[in-house]
Amino acid sequence: MKHQPNIFAVIMAGGIGSRFWPRSREKSPKQLLEIIGNGTMIQNTVRRLTGFIPEKHMFVVTNKVQKSGVIKQLPQIPVENIIVEPVGRNTAPCIGLAAMFVNRLDPEGVMIVLPADHIIQNDQEFLRLLDVGVRAAYESSSLVTIGIKPDRPETGYGYIQIDEEPGAKNPYIDRGVYRVKTFAEKPNPHTAQRFLESGDFLWNSGMFIWRADVILNEIKKSLPETSAQLMSIEGSLGTSLFEQNLERAYGVIRGISIDYGVMEKAEHVFVLKGDFGWNDVGSWDEVTRITEHDEHGNHFEGKVIPVNTSNAFIHSTGKLIATVGIDDIIVIDTDDALLICKRGASQDVKEIVDHLRRKQMNEYL
Repeated sequence: MKHQPNIFAVIMAGGIGSRFWPRSREKSPKQLLEIIGNGTMIQNTVRRLTGFIPEKHMFVVTNKVQKSGVIKQLPQIPVENIIVEPVGRNTAPCIGLAAMFVNRLDPEGVMIVLPADHIIQNDQEFLRLLDVGVRAAYESSSLVTIGIKPDRPETGYGYIQIDEEPGAKNPYIDRGVYRVKTFAEKPNPHTAQRFLESGDFLWNSGMFIWRADVILNEIKKSLPETSAQLMSIEGSLGTSLFEQNLERAYGVIRGISIDYGVMEKAEHVFVLKGDFGWNDVGSWDEVTRITEHDEHGNHFEGKVIPVNTSNAFIHSTGKLIATVGIDDIIVIDTDDALLICKRGASQDVKEIVDHLRRKQMNEYL
C-alpha cells in the first residue's frame, strides 16, 4: 500500500436551500449566495481546501439548473469534475456516483465528502482534523464521520453517540478518533438536553471521510439495488453514453440518505470530535444567531430605518425598509418577493416554497 494516500474532495451542491427563500432560488441556491462574510458558501468551501487537496482532485455534485452557476463560481475546478445528477436522490446515490469517479482514478483514494453550504470559522483546526481522519480512513478501511461538539440542546440535528473506552478495538483513540456507538435521530427538547448533559453525544455534521473502494463496497452490502444501478453506469464513465445511462439509472434509483442507508448499518465506523466554529446555517434564524448585532439586538443589511425596533434581522436589496415598534422579526426583501417572519419560526419558510410549487408559481422558485 502507498504510504501517502491520494486525497479527493467531493462537494455536495445540489440542494435548493428552501429555508432561505426568497434569497435562495433554484437557479441561485444558498450555496451560491454570499450569506455571511466575503465569498459565496461554495467558494469558501473550496478555498478552505486549497493547498490541502489539488484542484484536479476536487469534484462537485450538482444539478442541471445549477451547473452553470457552479462552473462560473469555481473556474479553478476542471469542468469534467462537475458531476450533474439528473434529479436529486438524496446523499447515498450522490456519494456513490462521486465515488465511482474517484475509484476510476485511484480505488484507494480517500474521499472527503462535504456539503457546499456550511460555515467553518477555524480553517486550521478543520484541516488538522481532516488530516487525522484521512489517515484513519486510509489505514483502517473504515468509515469516518465528523461530529460537532454541541453547545446547546439542539433539536434540529441528528446525534452520534461516541465510545470513549480505550482498547484494542480502537488504535486511533489517542488521535481523537472514536468508535461510534449509535446514531440518533433528531430528538425532542427533553432528549436533546439529556444528550448534551451526557457528554458523549455529538451533532451529526454530514461530513465524511473514506476510501472510494470502501464506500462502494459498503453501499453494495447495505444498498444492493442502489449499488447495482450505480454499477450499470460505471462502464460508461468518460464516454458519450454516460449521460444517457445516468438518466436511465436515476429514473429508478431509490432516494435514501447515506446515514440511514449505510452509516447506521456499517460495522466499522469512527467519528472525529469537531470543534472548529461549525454551523450548517440551516435557516434564517441561524444566520441571525451568528451575525453581529447592535445594542438592541438588531442586524441590518441595506437601507433600514428602525424606530423602537429590537432583535430584528432585516435584509434589503434596494428599497428602503422602515420599522416601528416591532421586535423578534426577520425581514428578507428581494426584487420580486418579501418575507416577514417571526424569529424562531424560520424553519417553516420551506412551507412557503412547497406552496409555491403546488400552485405552480415557478417564477418565485
